Amino acid sequence: MRIEKGTVEFTNMIMIEDKEKGRVLVQERRKSWTGLSFPGGHVEPFESIVDSAKREVKEETGLDVKNLHQCGVIHWVHKTRGDRYIVFLFRTSDFSGELLKETDEGRVFWIGIDELKSQKLSKNFGNYIPMFVNDELNEAYGLWHENDEDVLIYK
Repeated sequence: MRIEKGTVEFTNMIMIEDKEKGRVLVQERRKSWTGLSFPGGHVEPFESIVDSAKREVKEETGLDVKNLHQCGVIHWVHKTRGDRYIVFLFRTSDFSGELLKETDEGRVFWIGIDELKSQKLSKNFGNYIPMFVNDELNEAYGLWHENDEDVLIYK
């Protein structure tokens, strides 16, 4: 089988933590990748990865974030096309502003990290959570195909 060189898509995901209250901010996505996940989205042309993360948080939650700490990267590779989907992961507890209740992407709200694990999550999001909370995991790699189950390998 010959694998073609595919496209590359850069995205981000950000865990915003309220340490005083022991909770994280989630978004209940309804457009695509439905279910609960952390805010995030695509990196626009001519935009830095960190700037894209800050912009996505502002658009999806109304909050301004700073002091983002990169906590990992996830990259998916399509088994036959070679397309890559790369997700840069960040976390912060440094935020300000007024939280929006909802955007066209979905509702946003605070939830305890332990409670989050028992909710209806976006596809594969449950596999991403350890990278946000465990400093020993900083890379996950997965192969995907429309007809197969996705599998992540952590490094």
